[in-house]
Amino acid sequence: MAAVGYVRIAPRERPSSRPSLAAQRSTVEAECERRGWQLLAVEQDIRSGRALRRPGLRSALERCRGGEADAIVVARLDRLTYSLPDLALLLREARDGGFNVVAPDLGVDLATREGEHLASVLGAAAEWHPRGLTERTRSSLATRRWSETGSPGPGRPTSTPPELAERIRALRAGGATLQAICDRLNADGIPTPRGGLAWRPSSLRAILRPTRGERR
Repeated sequence: MAAVGYVRIAPRERPSSRPSLAAQRSTVEAECERRGWQLLAVEQDIRSGRALRRPGLRSALERCRGGEADAIVVARLDRLTYSLPDLALLLREARDGGFNVVAPDLGVDLATREGEHLASVLGAAAEWHPRGLTERTRSSLATRRWSETGSPGPGRPTSTPPELAERIRALRAGGATLQAICDRLNADGIPTPRGGLAWRPSSLRAILRPTRGERR
């Protein structure tokens, strides 16, 4: 097993309440050694954990998406993100993409039954909305989901060209995994529906979802 570590501090965090980069690295290295995993690298960010657009995190995820690493190891789960919906997206992508996320502070390990259950519960919680949610708030959430994942979410039409959508459906019907389809599209340099450079498994769900006319 090969792993990539990830450490992060935020500029506005109080030094007394945040683990130092050195302390996080030490924890990551110790966890990989305990498991007998090869630690390929430790990526880092000095950024807020409120958004996923961080160069260090992006690099760590790309190593996993490309098959170079089998897991991301963090000292604390909050080093990945403070956002429940973003954490759910990360864990869902890891589960769909076949790589692990390990956070020893809370015993998170997607390779275990408990970790799989955690990913499912977080995914369900992130998609739950109260009945009183306003249309304006729904629109805001949909816009955020689109910008973060390239997927419009339930009920929103995709802007994917028909020929590309047909190619994706054909690859899926042929037995290709979501990550394998993403890897092929990325290798071909095909942009996402929103003009992004990296396809993710979550980007494909709206395309593969049956249209109303196809549902029974």
